[in-house]
Amino acid sequence: MARIIKKPEVRRGELLDCAQALFFERGYERTTMNDILARAGVSKGGFYHHFESKEQLLAALAARTAQATVARFDDVLAAPGLDALARLNAFFARAREIKVAEAPALRATYDSLFRPENTVLYLRIHAAVNPVIAPVLARILEQGRDEGVFDVPDPLAAAEIVLQLGTTIQGAMGRALAAVGTDDAEAAIQALEARLRFHGLAVERILGLPPGSIRFIEPDTVAAVIADGRILQR
Repeated sequence: MARIIKKPEVRRGELLDCAQALFFERGYERTTMNDILARAGVSKGGFYHHFESKEQLLAALAARTAQATVARFDDVLAAPGLDALARLNAFFARAREIKVAEAPALRATYDSLFRPENTVLYLRIHAAVNPVIAPVLARILEQGRDEGVFDVPDPLAAAEIVLQLGTTIQGAMGRALAAVGTDDAEAAIQALEARLRFHGLAVERILGLPPGSIRFIEPDTVAAVIADGRILQR
């Protein structure tokens, strides 16, 4: 049988598609390199032509997902008549909606990232995703700067800092996940909610806003999205 030659971008996309399906089916840690190679029908050499490791593939998959997600903010960015603060709150609300909607599929892939031993990989995922999301958030911050609402001389830098704050959630989320089904579950969830509220307060201070300006977390942001004994929101 003649060997089928495919363009590099096509083969890369197929590897990402196969890995995504396997991660959803089995979870990231239970998916082996051989599983990915078999599903994609490529050799190890073919894989390493595109990715250095399974970890790099996951980071690329996260970035691709983020790129697809950006389009779901278009109506928030384009909505007429919204001042910058209203648009920012709409941005955070949409982000929560997306996470809740996508969590059942993504849970098997990303649950392992909240474990302490996977901190480096967790940070790598953020490093892949944040450059995709930062320009979207920066557009809102630029509007707020121009309106005199946000104290942000550099909207893109401010957006990057705000997104980087998300890396501080890993520990609290990991403890909450580990506590599900134990006597410590309620306390762990409350601690996570407190961390998320403080996250919102930090964002307000970065932007020069008074407390209570940003609806970063709703009262049931964590508890309302627990399913099958797992927390689905972060």
